[in-house]
Amino acid sequence: MIPANFDYESPRTLSEALELLASREDAKILAGGHSLLPAMKLRLAQPALLVDIGRIGGLSYVRESGEHIRIGAMTTHAEIASSKVLQRFSPLLPQAACQIGDMQVRNCGTIGGSLAQAHPAADYPAVVLALDAEIVVASRTGEREIPAREFFTGMFSTELHPHEIITEIRVPRTDDQGIAYKKHHHPASGYAVVGVAVRLKLSVGKIDTVAIGITGVGQNAYRATAVENALRGKPVAAIREATAHVAKNVEVLSDNYASSDYRQHLAAVLTRRALEQAAGGRAK
Repeated sequence: MIPANFDYESPRTLSEALELLASREDAKILAGGHSLLPAMKLRLAQPALLVDIGRIGGLSYVRESGEHIRIGAMTTHAEIASSKVLQRFSPLLPQAACQIGDMQVRNCGTIGGSLAQAHPAADYPAVVLALDAEIVVASRTGEREIPAREFFTGMFSTELHPHEIITEIRVPRTDDQGIAYKKHHHPASGYAVVGVAVRLKLSVGKIDTVAIGITGVGQNAYRATAVENALRGKPVAAIREATAHVAKNVEVLSDNYASSDYRQHLAAVLTRRALEQAAGGRAK
């Protein structure tokens, strides 16, 4: 497993990286490398130029900013899992981050790299969807913000333009809401066979706010809007019946490990468990 030949650049500033990226149509950004490098070794990806942004300062941080938490794109999974700010104010991300891969992957892989890769079984896509996060990207012409619900467009496909770099992820404070991330790990890769991220708020025993992100089931991560619509304004007892709609209008993936029927069943089970946990265990 040897990658095709490629050129390598290691810029020290974001502007330099953006110039390099714009200079070649076949350039790729290298962040943590734990998604791109395996694909290159299998020659599923063959960039002619790698732009390594690992030496650019100022892209790794977790900061409070009003009602949001701002996360630098080069923040590693391990840093997210251990962040006191996120654990207190937006704990869904740390809960998912500590389940990603193994220790080596968590110490090197980055949130920005994972989102840009858009692997159909990655953990973060489900989480940022459930959180209604905003993904900030930069190019030579400036910045723009992409809502998470518009970011994932297909398998390994996003709204990110070829000459753009993710610089920041903005997530809301959810310390007044119930959250949960449930995942069935693939035993070889550690990716999610199915992963379910839930954000939920109760009001007088009924579900007031609910957001459900699903990964591993379809071509890309998605919001389970049919389940959300079936639950809003309903008592928590409605959870079990509503989860039957988790794969509605979704072409469910099938492979040697999990058939489409098994994935759909697993998605319903994990969604129920995640909703029950987020609701405080009151849905029986």
